[in-house]
Amino acid sequence: MTKKSTNTIWHHATITRADKEALHKHKSAILWFTGLSGSGKSTLAHAVEDYLHHAGISTFVLDGDNVRHGLCSDLGFSDDDRIENIRRIGELAKLMIEAGVITLTAFISPFKSDRNSARNLVPHGDFLEIYCQCPIETCEKRDVKGLYKKARAGEIPFFTGIGSPYEAPEQPELVVNTHAQSLDESVQCVVNLLIQRGIIRDPAVSGNASE
Repeated sequence: MTKKSTNTIWHHATITRADKEALHKHKSAILWFTGLSGSGKSTLAHAVEDYLHHAGISTFVLDGDNVRHGLCSDLGFSDDDRIENIRRIGELAKLMIEAGVITLTAFISPFKSDRNSARNLVPHGDFLEIYCQCPIETCEKRDVKGLYKKARAGEIPFFTGIGSPYEAPEQPELVVNTHAQSLDESVQCVVNLLIQRGIIRDPAVSGNASE
């Protein structure tokens, strides 16, 4: 269990999240991309960020591999370490939406309870779970990192989908069939979700999503 800090008092900022959202001219939210390794989470998250950036929207992608180079470099891939990895990401994403930024996280995040814990850190509607649905057979065929091959050979003992379970979302805000849809189609699905939720304006109507 994570130790709790003591002798600390929460300091309320003078500039609020609403102030920062007004500056950015759009609302902030967490887009939580989840799915098997090779399901297209990182590819889709970065493609969505590219679209939003060019529409004048403030974003940041928290990528699974990148975070493990720094913030979570001390963690392995046991169940306990996976839980702590997602706990840290959830807390970081919470801070980033307080900065008025649309935060995109691309992590396998295999356990429902961990994703629910991250969701419960923020107000209702701020956490959008996006399930990158892709058959494991397709993920293995892609296998750009060679991880499934190593897992099948017993070289990676806790690999999700092989030696460790993946618990698929039951009621995600969006399911993207990354094996059947093109990247552009998948990006548009995510953008449409943001428009429907009132997080950004429709660029086709406003001329600029951030106006």
